[in-house]
Amino acid sequence: MTTKNKVLITGAAGFIGFHLTKRLCAEGYAVTGTDNLNDYYDVTLKQSRLSILKSLPDFTFVEADLTDKKKIDALFKEHNFKYVVNLAAQAGVRYSLTNPYAYLESNMHGFLNILEACRHNKTEHLVYASSSSVYGANKKMPFSVHHNVDHPLSLYAASKKSNELMAHTYSALYNLPTTGLRFFTVYGPYGRPDMALFIFTKAIVEGTPIDVYNHGKMLRDFTYIDDIVEGIKRLVPLAPKPNPGWDGHQPDPATSFAPYKIYNIGNNKPVQLLRFIEVIEEKLGKKAIKNFMPIQDGDVPETYADVDDLMRDAGFKPATSIEDGIGKFIEWYTEYYKIKK
Repeated sequence: MTTKNKVLITGAAGFIGFHLTKRLCAEGYAVTGTDNLNDYYDVTLKQSRLSILKSLPDFTFVEADLTDKKKIDALFKEHNFKYVVNLAAQAGVRYSLTNPYAYLESNMHGFLNILEACRHNKTEHLVYASSSSVYGANKKMPFSVHHNVDHPLSLYAASKKSNELMAHTYSALYNLPTTGLRFFTVYGPYGRPDMALFIFTKAIVEGTPIDVYNHGKMLRDFTYIDDIVEGIKRLVPLAPKPNPGWDGHQPDPATSFAPYKIYNIGNNKPVQLLRFIEVIEEKLGKKAIKNFMPIQDGDVPETYADVDDLMRDAGFKPATSIEDGIGKFIEWYTEYYKIKK
């Protein structure tokens, strides 16, 4: 495989990293994947994903933590990656309320090591995961990448906003093309056990109550994993160029005078949490025991992605319905955990 096809995916044993690795390998890329296989959630699920990836002919796995600068630098030097997709991060809004320091290490220190390695090894395009949580206290809907996002409501959100700022600095100082992707509530097979779909499905199957925050009135732009992966796959070879119309008197947060871009990847169709639960119930053929709760600290009541820029530049808009997406998750869940419906 030639150098032009070499891509590094950090967090390859994670939910999005796993699905993206499979897709890029199928598209002809030579993928090197890294992961530190931490125990934030069930490591056996990460190992299951990894065992599938290790069977792919164009995949190489290197166990590494982004904070290990020597290891990251050596990896870049050895492989000369054309593209880098940074998905490794400490995830979770709620976890950030009780474990703030984990976010500083992984999401800031680790990302700096990636930026430095990309800079010194002339990486042609760095794509990195941001999050819809950066919109924080914003109320104007749908959330647009051209809106200001200076009021985060969790340290997780603040760390993702910081990644966007750090990336812009490297794009401006070193002409490193960077693209930040704000993902909106991603779900699907092999998903994270700390996410609502996984938690609700497990509880309904086991007949235990589920906590329904904001009394079920939350609105979320649930986005199916295949749509997220399709968006990333299309954007990887589309290194951003400077925006010639960028004006420092009226700065556009989504573009720059530097090779820098931000995109939303969301379903562009918010769904009420109660409807989301209804679909899980329908697919499982079993009712949930609901424990209605007020909204939690750090949570936002609604997310809704404006994906106009993604459609214009990548020619793609996520469109998988929750009925189809949840159905595919339930099929995977019941098979993986050997549950009889």
